[in-house]
Amino acid sequence: MKKVSFGEMRCSLARSLEIIGDWWSPLIIRDVYLGLVRFDDIALNLGISRNLLTLRLRHLVEGGVLKRSAYQKRPLRFDYQLTEAGEELVPVILALTAWGDRWTQPREGQPIRFLHKACGCTLIPKIACSACGEDVTAADVSAVPGPGGAALPGTMVLAKRLAQAARA
Repeated sequence: MKKVSFGEMRCSLARSLEIIGDWWSPLIIRDVYLGLVRFDDIALNLGISRNLLTLRLRHLVEGGVLKRSAYQKRPLRFDYQLTEAGEELVPVILALTAWGDRWTQPREGQPIRFLHKACGCTLIPKIACSACGEDVTAADVSAVPGPGGAALPGTMVLAKRLAQAARA
């Protein structure tokens, strides 16, 4: 079954999912963030097949989320580091983990706890408004048309409805 490509959709979420939207990518990004930077460590930690991990790592490098550098010449071996784009995904991964801790936590408890280095307390990420700093929930947000909005795949119906709402 061929995967549908979101790469050309007129939607930033869809285009993001084109790069990181499979099941394995957020876990790989988390592992690299936590210091598992070598292929064998990532494969062992996740229990992912070597062929699939090779494909996912290549896709994340091509998508600008990871960079690789050789740490051994014979045989040639690489380790992986987050790029700036990859580092910006870390709060998203932490937020998804916090959601999982709240709604799908294993019976035994949180598998990983994250501490905020500045204060030493357990981190429970929240989304805040970049202008006023207030916490944001789904009820606190409204959508308006952006400059790239268009009635094209990804925003076919939304673009029209947002434009109509803006005129009203």
